[in-house]
Amino acid sequence: MTSLSVHTQSIDFAAVRARVDKTLDDFLDAKHDDATARSMPVDVTEALGEFFASGGKRLRPLLCVLGWHAAGGHGDDEEVVRTAAAVEMFHAFCLIHDDIMDSSSTRRGRPTVHCAMAHRYDHDHIGTSAAILIGDMALAWSDELLNSPHRAPHRQAALHRVIDAMRQEVIYGQYLDLMAPFTPLTDHRAALQVIRFKTAKYTIERPLHAGAVLAGADPELLAALSRYALPLGEAFQLRDDILGVYGQPQETGKPVLDDLREGKHTVLIALAAQQATPAQHHLLHNLLGDPALDEDGAAQIRRVLQTTGARDQVEHMITTRYAQALTALQDAPCPPAATAALQRIATQAVQRTS
Repeated sequence: MTSLSVHTQSIDFAAVRARVDKTLDDFLDAKHDDATARSMPVDVTEALGEFFASGGKRLRPLLCVLGWHAAGGHGDDEEVVRTAAAVEMFHAFCLIHDDIMDSSSTRRGRPTVHCAMAHRYDHDHIGTSAAILIGDMALAWSDELLNSPHRAPHRQAALHRVIDAMRQEVIYGQYLDLMAPFTPLTDHRAALQVIRFKTAKYTIERPLHAGAVLAGADPELLAALSRYALPLGEAFQLRDDILGVYGQPQETGKPVLDDLREGKHTVLIALAAQQATPAQHHLLHNLLGDPALDEDGAAQIRRVLQTTGARDQVEHMITTRYAQALTALQDAPCPPAATAALQRIATQAVQRTS
């Protein structure tokens, strides 16, 4: 077994991800065998297995393990790795349902679950319904992965408080995102609120807290991790919004026109709308959310984003939040290896191309 002790000079991200993936694979293999023995459909385990095999950053489970290190976790780390796998299983539930709501056809360069199931059965409604149930099963199985008979009751209770908060926050965030088209296009504060709940808290803060409470973190450390996590989470999503318009599909894993065709109300779009001339505002109003938007229309939108200064403003917001996260980390009472790892995560989050 690979040790992930905080006393080592660095934390091996690849090793963490590999152990989380093995935990998920072993769990799904056991579920597949159980379904076969009970003559239950194996479509569910196979679809989830294919979903996990398609890739993904595994950022949330990695941060869960880093939260454990940040709180001075040492010795047997099987409990936190299993918890990290539970966080990733919950994320599968979120993404599968999110793709349905967004009518997305690809995820990580492959067909989304609802599209894959629709193709398998040559029936769109069946594909969507099957994907909803597969996502529901991922939600149920994330709970199963969370439970441990070996964990002290007070640690289990603390973990569930964090996970319960995470689940509520991301669902509220998704609801706000769903309703965003009914808010003014210029309302960047509404877009920031979506980012706070759907990304900053869900992607960075709560996974860190989940790992930290397993190592007995006190409120002071949890607050310090929040001061690092929230600005970094916002920077992460702001980078994602830029990649959704300017990214390369072979790197991002989805068509670059998806966010524009969906008419996604991002901070980038809101800032452009605030500075737009009447003609530019008219163009944004007509082209954003058009399911038939082509590359020529997207190029027109990009010109507006550039000439209004919106892209530069968002880049500045990313830089500012990145600096806030690093400053907060300097004051956090974490072991050196954990601090170094969290610094690496911050840099990767804002400088990524996928």
